[in-house]
Parts: sequence; C-alpha cells; structure tokens
Amino acid sequence: MSLQEVQSTATLLPLEFTPILKRARWGGERLGTQLHKSIGVEQDYGESWELSDYPGAPTLIASGEFAGWTLSELIEKNPIALFGEGKSYPLFPILIKFIDATDRLSLQVHPDAGQLPRFDATKSGKSEAWVILDASPESRIYAGLKQGVSPEQLRKHLEQGTVEECLHSYPVRKGDCVYIPAGTLHAIGEGILLAEVQQTSDVTYRLFDWHRLDQSGSPRPVHVEQAISCIDFDLGPVDLLKPEKQFRANHQIEELLTCAHFSIRRHVSHESFQLHSLNQAQILIVLEGSGQLDCCAETYELFQGKTLLVPAAASDCQIHIETPVTFLEVVPA
Repeated sequence: MSLQEVQSTATLLPLEFTPILKRARWGGERLGTQLHKSIGVEQDYGESWELSDYPGAPTLIASGEFAGWTLSELIEKNPIALFGEGKSYPLFPILIKFIDATDRLSLQVHPDAGQLPRFDATKSGKSEAWVILDASPESRIYAGLKQGVSPEQLRKHLEQGTVEECLHSYPVRKGDCVYIPAGTLHAIGEGILLAEVQQTSDVTYRLFDWHRLDQSGSPRPVHVEQAISCIDFDLGPVDLLKPEKQFRANHQIEELLTCAHFSIRRHVSHESFQLHSLNQAQILIVLEGSGQLDCCAETYELFQGKTLLVPAAASDCQIHIETPVTFLEVVPA
C-alpha cells in the first residue's frame, strides 16, 4: 500500500515489528533462550528493542500491508488511525525493550524534559519502568539515593570509590515492578531479565562504572558533571510499585503505573477474553504463556517475548488462551 492510500484506511490492524538486537559487555543469551529472539552464537546480547521510533534506530513493521514501514511513516500519513482522536506526537512516544543483564550496568541518570535545553534541546526526557521477568537470588536494583544524600556527599563518595554507600538498593524477584522517573540515579543489577517501558529517548549520563575497565584496560567514559546536574536530590529512595489488583473469573488485572508519559496494566488470564478497544494505541508485551490475538479475521500468535501494537482504529480483539498468559498493556499518555 502506498503512503497516499493509507490516509483513507478506516481500520489499521495490529502491528508486529522486527526487533533490533544490541550486544553489550554485560549481555547474555536469555533474549534467545527465554524470549525467542533470533540471536547469534555470541553470548553477549543485552537489549532487544521491540518497538522503537527513535531517530536512527526505528523498528520496522515486520509483516502485513505496511511491512518495512517505520512508525514515523504511519504517524505522518494517518495519526488518527494509530493514536485516536485528539492525540498528536511527532514520534511514537514510547520505546519498548527487553534487557538481559548478566553483569551490573553502570550507575546512570536520565534528564527530564525541563533539563534538556542545557544538554540537547532536540531530545525528550526519559522516564522508564521495569518489570522483572527473571532474577538470580542475589540480584538487586539500585534506584535513587538514600534519604538526605546531598550533591556534596555524593561527590565525596564518588572520589573515594564508595558511591554504593549512597545508593538505595533492594533485592528483586520475578514479577516485581519499579518506576524510574527522569532524574533518578539508577542501575540494573546482575542476573536480571526485564521488560522496559520508556519515553522515546536515549539520553544517558553515566556517573560511575564500578571500577571496571574496557578491553584496552582503560576506564569507560563517565559524565560526572552532567549526571550530577540531572539528579533529583529531593526524590530520595525509589521503591517497588504496589499494584492495585482487580479480580475477575480467571482473569486478574493489575494497575501497575499511571504517570505523565504512559500507563501500564498487567493481565494474568487463564481463559479467553475480549480486549476492548480504548480508542487509543495499546502495546501488548507477552511475559508468559501462549495463545492468539484475533482481530478482523487476522490471527497473531502470542508467546513469551512477543510485542504487538494495537492501533486505536483496530476493532475489539479476542485473546484466545492456550496456556495461562501474562502480558503488559501499555498506553501512551
């Protein structure tokens, strides 16, 4: 279908994307062994960008009449079919990832939108949320500073190499959820596999890298001044989310998070059900189980690691359960 023809299309069917796989020194194999991604023989795959409209790294629509298109192309030609009435974004505002961390990630921070003119006014802020899919018994999340830590104290511990004493951290297990608003100093600990929902941004300032060296034997670059300028020192510790649960017959819905950028609900269902259209774009991220999504006589397989975008113009979808399914439903704000 041409770009001109899509403008008159009344119904936009669910969209699948070709993930972008990224290798990292801290990556592993679980993106392939657990989440069914087409990784190579290497054992250092750290990220799968499932749905992205980030400039320079867009995921392409994998199949159907719009195969090979980017989300920006659809937004340009028919934003109402994608987002619904009254919604307008220059880029798709949410980026979805899976992350496999076999080693601790660097201690980092993302600026909020209000801070960006000082750094890069062409980019958006970056708040993100994590849902833990798997974790080793010793796995920890580092989220925020201990209460009362000041910039001066953080600098002192950074110089002494004891910055971990300033950090709020806790063990995590499968199913835990945490929201990391922009301005939060944070790190994903070793042994964690997670799904990440974030604003479409990749602005990251690394404060500390745990005394590690790169392949040449040199420390990796850090951005101390930018990072400290971005940290919200009034935020303090950031704890796990406490979902609100709604129970139905064989179908549990948890309200994980509603923030200024997106909302996340977790569905756990043992029986087939109808996913009603919200007249907004809905992103489905399958965490466990298997089944199918049916929409307008089209069928889409659901399995662990699958991500689908259900446009606002899509009719109500039926979800058929083969084995009990757990999935996230993400809606842009």
